[in-house]
Formats: sequence, structure tokens, C-alpha cells
Amino acid sequence: MSEALAHRRGEVELRVLDLAGRPLADREVVVEQVRHAFAFGCIGFDLIDHATGDRDESALAADWLELFSLAVLPFYWGDFEPRRGRPATRRLQTAARWFRDRGVRVKGHPLVWHTVKAAWLDALPDAEAEALVRARVRREVADFGGLVDEWDAINEVVIMPDFVNEPDGVPNAISRIARRLGRVEMVRLAVDEARSVDPSARLLLNDFDLSADYERLIEGVLEAGIRLDGIGVQTHMHQGFRGAQLLELADRFGRFGLPVHFSESSLVSGDLMPAHIVDLNDHVVDEWPSTPEGEVRQADELEQLYRMLVGHPAVASITYWGITDHGAWLGAPIGLVRADGSRKPSFDRLRSLVRDEWWLPATTLRTDGEGRVRVTGLAGDYVITAADARAEFALPVGSSTQVVELGAA
Repeated sequence: MSEALAHRRGEVELRVLDLAGRPLADREVVVEQVRHAFAFGCIGFDLIDHATGDRDESALAADWLELFSLAVLPFYWGDFEPRRGRPATRRLQTAARWFRDRGVRVKGHPLVWHTVKAAWLDALPDAEAEALVRARVRREVADFGGLVDEWDAINEVVIMPDFVNEPDGVPNAISRIARRLGRVEMVRLAVDEARSVDPSARLLLNDFDLSADYERLIEGVLEAGIRLDGIGVQTHMHQGFRGAQLLELADRFGRFGLPVHFSESSLVSGDLMPAHIVDLNDHVVDEWPSTPEGEVRQADELEQLYRMLVGHPAVASITYWGITDHGAWLGAPIGLVRADGSRKPSFDRLRSLVRDEWWLPATTLRTDGEGRVRVTGLAGDYVITAADARAEFALPVGSSTQVVELGAA
């Protein structure tokens, strides 16, 4: 295993006890990894209908589960509660439970955002709108307790106060509140309301504006005593691979001492978006096909992306923004699977990293006379089995010792 990943590797001396609590001495055992500690994430939007039983996407689900261990579910207020008082809570709870039942962690995106917000909020007085924003944060964190343990607490605050008027002329309520409170206090609103319900929730600040303005916002938030659990960095690469800039971003945002989450990443397997486009949403085309040469490029760049960021000690997760081209954001061919369900080279390239090079497959080892065995691998969750007995254990970074008691398989 590459020395570049030494900061993610662990070595544990297990003392294995049998079903009677005695050391399992001089016996063969099988150790196998079941999950990475590093979060290999992807949006789970495409599998919501499958999880709720509304559509059979078994093949896509199998592909998804083969690569990823963190699912991001959509909590865009305008879609989640288009009619006041009728949120899609049960539907997303069902989806979250489907992922959790398969050993996948679930993240909610986002709790507060000025875009795709509830249109009915705009006509309300500021005080009432603010009260509803606060209540919305508390409601979602409470309703998804035990299912969603990580949230983009607030999204794209850098431009939030300046996004007051919608194209239809209706003032944006979220942006009005942000303008009145200021960016730092708007972050406090989202974080404090979420923590009031679930103090253990992991709460992130997330943004696409990676300029010095975002760094100043983070500094202000931390100086104000607002506790964040991570910094979200969006890196959609519809206009080309960012290369070494990815490491520069990890350095810049890692200096705050918080885990850096590359929260929205994408690479195009077709023609690149023209460089003069400022807002990616402004690029509208009738068709945006994946191409053979684009797929080769995407696979090479995807491998570079993951090797660079998994190799950086400040980075805690990478979330890819969609496994399939079908219904992909902006219609771009960013998926690892084509619209017809066939795998692109990028799928196989990522699989070779996540499930081969960076993975400990079922491995037979032998305990010593006192039931001890040494396991080395990347930090994560593992299973040890002996005949018809098994136990789960977590392998942390660094050296450690543990006692595991086998139970019935």
C-alpha cells in the first residue's frame, strides 16, 4: 500500500475471544474490510424512487453501493415542502433508512439555502420568515435523527445577502434575513438551531465561492465562537480539471484545523463547457453527449482527483455529484455510468481504487497461542470470522490494541 496514504493506515493487535470468552488460540480467522473511514460519497438522488418502491433501479443501486459509503439526500426547501405544512418527510426518511440498512452513512443537503427555497416564504414578514427558517432547521434535524448524522447546515453564504431579488421580482426571504443579520449571524442561526436538537450532528459550511471571501467568512464564524465540524468545498469541473489547484484548496481550507470536505465534485466525459461561462447554470444546450475520448479523459482525471485528495491529510471526504448521466445536473455527462446503465471507464477506475488498491479483501490469518492476530489496512470498519462465529471491529489510524469477542454469525 502506498506510503502516500500512511496518514490513513492503521495497525491493530486483536486479542480474539471465542464464544465462551476464552482466547481463540492457534486458529485460522478471516478478516475482511466492510467500510472505509474516509467518506467516499455520492448523491443518492437517483435512488430515492428505488428506495421508496416507486421504480426498480436494482442495477444502478448495485453499482452505487459498489463504490460509495456516504449518500447525500436533497433537502432543498422548495422541493421538500413546496406547499407549506406538507413536507416530504416520510419519503426521504424511507430513502435514508434504505441507505442506512445497507451500511451507508447519510448526509442532508442543505438545511438553509437561498436557492430552491420555499416560494411561499417570500411574501411573509421578515420576523415570521426567520422564525420559520429556524423551525425548519429544528424540524428536519429532529425528524431525521438516527438517519442523517451530517448536514450542510448552510449553503453558499458568501453570495447569500446579495441574492435578494429573484428574476420574477419577488424578494428572496432567505437573502433578506441574511442581509439583515449578516453572514456570520446567518451561519450561527443554522448551526445553533441544528445543535439545539442534536448536539452530536456534524455540521458543515458549504460554498462554491472559493475566493478569499470564503476564507474571511470562515475566520469570522470561528472567531464568533460558532462550532463547525467541517468545511465544504465545491469543485464542479464542467470547464476542465483543476489539477494541482485541488491540493492548493485542501491546503488553504485545511489551515483552519477542520476537516475539509470536497462536497460537490464532478468531471465531464464529453465536450467541456466554454471557459467564458461564469455561472454554470447559464450553459444550456439541447444535447450534451458523452464521447469515447471524453470518457478516457474523465477516467484519468477521476483517478488523479481521488489519489490527490485521499492522499491529503486535511481531506475527510469526496462527494461525487451523480453516478449516472440520466438526469444529471445541467444535463452534463458527469456520471460514472452512462444513461443506458453501462459503466464508463471512470467507474472501473474508481472501483479499482476503492475496492482493490485501498481495500483489504477477505484474508486468512492465524492467531497465536494467546489468541492474538495483527491486522493492517486503511482505517475503517472490519469483520473477523472463525468458523460460524464473527465480530465487527473498527480499525483506527495508527497503532492500537483491541479485544474482540466472537458471537454467532
